[in-house]
Amino acid sequence: MKHINLKATLTWRDVLQRVLLVLATVTVIVWFMPRDAYQYYKIELGTPWRYADLTAPFDFPIYKSEATLQAECDSALIDYEPYYTYNAEVGPVKVREFVQDCEKKGPYLSAVFKNNVANSLYSLYERGIIDTKTPVGGEADTTHLLRLVTGKIAQSKKTSEFLTEKQAYESLVNDDALRGFRDVLIEMNLNDYIAPNVVYDEERSEASKQELLNSIPRASGVVQRGQKIIDRGTIVDEQRYQMLESYTQESERRYKDQSHLSSTVLGEILYVLLLMTGFTIFLSIFRSDYFENMRSVGMIYSLIVVFSVLSSLLVSHNLLHVFFIPFAMVPIFIRVFMDSRTAFMSHVVLVLICACVLQYPLDFIAIELTAGLTAILSLRDLSSRSQLLTTALIVTTASCLMNLALDLIRATGFDSINLSDYNYLIVCGIILFCSYPLLLIMEKLFGYTSNITLIELSDMNKELLRRMSEEAPGTFQHSIQVANLAAEIARKIGAKAQLVRTGALYHDIGKLQNPVYFTENQIGGINPHEQLSEIDSAGIIISHVTEGLKLADKYNLPDVIKGFISTHHGQGKAKFFYVNYKNAHPDEYVDDLLFTYPGPNPSTKEQAILMMADGVEAASRSLTDYSEQNIRQLVNRIIDTMLADGFFRECPVTFREIAYSKTVLIEKLKTIYHTRISYPELKK
Repeated sequence: MKHINLKATLTWRDVLQRVLLVLATVTVIVWFMPRDAYQYYKIELGTPWRYADLTAPFDFPIYKSEATLQAECDSALIDYEPYYTYNAEVGPVKVREFVQDCEKKGPYLSAVFKNNVANSLYSLYERGIIDTKTPVGGEADTTHLLRLVTGKIAQSKKTSEFLTEKQAYESLVNDDALRGFRDVLIEMNLNDYIAPNVVYDEERSEASKQELLNSIPRASGVVQRGQKIIDRGTIVDEQRYQMLESYTQESERRYKDQSHLSSTVLGEILYVLLLMTGFTIFLSIFRSDYFENMRSVGMIYSLIVVFSVLSSLLVSHNLLHVFFIPFAMVPIFIRVFMDSRTAFMSHVVLVLICACVLQYPLDFIAIELTAGLTAILSLRDLSSRSQLLTTALIVTTASCLMNLALDLIRATGFDSINLSDYNYLIVCGIILFCSYPLLLIMEKLFGYTSNITLIELSDMNKELLRRMSEEAPGTFQHSIQVANLAAEIARKIGAKAQLVRTGALYHDIGKLQNPVYFTENQIGGINPHEQLSEIDSAGIIISHVTEGLKLADKYNLPDVIKGFISTHHGQGKAKFFYVNYKNAHPDEYVDDLLFTYPGPNPSTKEQAILMMADGVEAASRSLTDYSEQNIRQLVNRIIDTMLADGFFRECPVTFREIAYSKTVLIEKLKTIYHTRISYPELKK
């Protein structure tokens, strides 16, 4: 490979500019990247493992499933005994209240009645009246034992040994010793003297319950670092499913730690920085001319940033599947406006950046690289809207086939293939087909001109071309001939044929201002230059360049077309009038600027082609004999003069391409000016 000396081609300003561009791009991309860098896996019980072999990067427990853990908890709670506290003060207090209320009612309540009721209340409180208003009290049907705390002693008791408030009331009313006083008992509100003295101790009960649950192990085993978890293609059974779920949980827990968050951000910065640095070096070596127009570089880096940020947002917020994003749009745009190699490299960098934030990076890389490469190969020249439809169909088909290939490698049969990904890819293809409006937006934003726009500008019904055909028909025919010659040269040497054809059609539109001053439009031998001085005539001829630029601004022609208008004469001279003036004034100083076109000289291969085709076609009309020798001498003289005057020093055209251009011009002019046989007249 040819050695490339970057030091000789880059200045410190260039280096600083590219470093800042890379840093800005990396900052924006990493800013929107999700911070949970651990890998997500789609784990499906009973299906083959679709990812690469998985080995434990750290020790982690094998957590039990929720169902298993719940069953063990339920089993352990069967022996759970809630804590209740016996309050010995409740009984005496309620009995005293009863006695006091009886004394207030008068002497008609006998002492026997008061003593019997008081004794019965004492008996009930000694047995224990349990609190039924607490949540645990509601579980008395299923909890057969409880822990009764009396002072510092806790004893297991059956719940059946205690009375509820309702049972205590019924027991008091139905007491045999109080049978004769039933009417009096009913009149009295006995519920006021019955209160629970066995009260639920929530704090001790919850502590006991939690201790019981904590004694149940959450894990059923341990996977050690370096241990194989699962091989690719292995069926995910119950045991492996729990190991994979445990690995996912432990990874999530670890990466939420601040230290892991810092290392994640650092890794993302380094990852994106390496990719963008490599890509920038690629452009600096193989496409350094793009950096001369920062809008070109801006478009490439903007596309990478926008699609990277969009994929990060979808993943972070779990909005849509990432296959909805038409990543193939990036190589399409770059291919249309630039070249295939840059389009492919940009797509590779974009796909690799987006892959690090996705759940299935290998699948994504394979499918999107296939889509991008297919888009580049199927859209070599965008000349009609229907090509976008064709490209979208081909890209969608290729993506679906690649996804099918990956599914078949991992699946046990067609029945186990998930069709949702194919739906996403089809929708992506539809979005890709609808990218035509975005193409127009890219043209306006970054100053590019697509082939579709050039073809539309070549329409002979466009106002400028129609005016030229009516007001300057000679110039119009000249422009068509130049367009045909220039397009043929461009196809021969690998330049942009449609661009140079459209530029050739508009290169002389400035002659519309004074068409009669140009020989191709003069009729009847009348030449208005005979009434003017050489300086004035030269000024009118030269002004067709500046007038053409004014018309181009008025009709909003693209900058690339304006470039053809300003460079098709370069900084050459109006030689006819210049030579005549020098011959007429041999001893007088001549200001060359009065006879010099404003330029600049051609800076692109297409502009050089137009200059050669324009000069040769115009000069060929002065030939009296269109023999092959005369045509060859004319072509060589015109183009060699251009070379000698240095018109091609600033454009990337080679001597070999110039030689091919000469050959094409000679062959085409021979065809245009070929002799025709004279038809004989019919003798009478």
